[in-house]
Amino acid sequence: MSDLPAPLPCGLAAARRLDHEAPSVIEKLGWRFHHIGIPTHEVRANEVHLQPFGLFVSGFSSSPYGIEWMRFEPGSPIPEIIRTIPHVAFEVDDLDAALEGQHVIYPPGSPSEGVRSAMILHDGAPVELIWFRRPEHSSVGTGEPSSAQGGT
Repeated sequence: MSDLPAPLPCGLAAARRLDHEAPSVIEKLGWRFHHIGIPTHEVRANEVHLQPFGLFVSGFSSSPYGIEWMRFEPGSPIPEIIRTIPHVAFEVDDLDAALEGQHVIYPPGSPSEGVRSAMILHDGAPVELIWFRRPEHSSVGTGEPSSAQGGT
């Protein structure tokens, strides 16, 4: 690990959080908690296989707390830190802006139609950032790459 402080999302300054306050990415940037992903080696009920990622997921659609279990196949292309350390995921309004200056450990991609996500590393912990296409969103300034930016 580096002695340098972990980069903060654009617009945030280092500050101490009071016990009753939500994390600053929620309070100040408007990010929304989406789920916590927990790696497991156990086969779980109702797993969904995401073959391109060598991954089985379960629990997401049924957990009232946003818990998603992740079981990886041998040879999964997902980085080891994501396969072994739980991550927290936040929905963001602009994925590209949220990634600026961050240590990206899994680049932006589209795991399913209308979804873009990427993983960053903050202070040794993986954090997933997710953007969803919504009917009220246009492709400008929302996380959807414009044709000039390219995209996944």
